[in-house]
Amino acid sequence: MELLKERIRKDGNVKEGNIIKVDSFLNHQIDIALMMELGKEFKRLFENENITKIITIEASGIAVGCMAAQYFQVPVVFAKKSESKNIDGDVYRTSVMSYTHGVEYTVILEKRFLSAEDRILIIDDFLATGKAQFGLLDISRQAGATVAGIGIVIEKGFQGGGDQIRKDGYNLHSLAIIDSMEHGALRFRDS
Repeated sequence: MELLKERIRKDGNVKEGNIIKVDSFLNHQIDIALMMELGKEFKRLFENENITKIITIEASGIAVGCMAAQYFQVPVVFAKKSESKNIDGDVYRTSVMSYTHGVEYTVILEKRFLSAEDRILIIDDFLATGKAQFGLLDISRQAGATVAGIGIVIEKGFQGGGDQIRKDGYNLHSLAIIDSMEHGALRFRDS
């Protein structure tokens, strides 16, 4: 998606440790007009999949998931990174290692929000090693839900997560795939 690639080139900031900051438009401050275009593109990519729910992990995937959900006209369900008093009932649980934070989380999703009847679209802002996506795939397996697709805003292709997910047979589409960030220079994979 050229619009996204141009925005990453313009406002993205490459940091040490293969981190790219896009917090001015994606995951701290949110550019709603851009998010709407991302949502439309996810709808175009997955429009024939009969999606019943969009699943993500808090926090940065929620905005993208909501924008996509308005085009699919389905609910967004997000796995939480911590227990709280407002979680009642049975939950699905899985462990997820955050590449950016270097922390392992136990994420939870209430069972009443995901079932074997659901055809889900997993949406997230980033894919690096794939740990978050594998966690959501695990929750989907626990629920017996069908994973109809995985939509990622920015994939760091050189970190292998996307390759593994594709190898496992999942319908994965990333709107921008970065093949390298050497010396602060971004190189994107051709669409």
